[in-house]
Amino acid sequence: MKHISHYTEIETYTTKDGSGIKELMHPALNHNNNQSLAEAIIPAHTETLLHMHIKSEEIYHITQGQGEMTLGEKKFPVQTGDTICISPSTAHKIKNTEDTDLKILCCCAPAYSHEDTQLV
Repeated sequence: MKHISHYTEIETYTTKDGSGIKELMHPALNHNNNQSLAEAIIPAHTETLLHMHIKSEEIYHITQGQGEMTLGEKKFPVQTGDTICISPSTAHKIKNTEDTDLKILCCCAPAYSHEDTQLV
């Protein structure tokens, strides 16, 4: 287990919601125990699938781009610098409304797992 990860060494994979993910820190790979931190990349003019995490609280921090967030029944614009808290069992998705990648830091506690993710 490692205490540090190097961005250039992390491979991207696709989650159930369709986003490209770089798992920056995760208990299955690193020395942390209770949370995960990942970068999600949403290509231009695409969106993730509507989904929820049953146990995990998730925080999105937009590091590049802008889009539209769906959180439960609400839809609202998001842009670089915005941070969104997503409570467990809340349906959500994000749409990239721009011509460049939308990049998001995603923190999950407890850590992200495919088993905790349900498509809606």
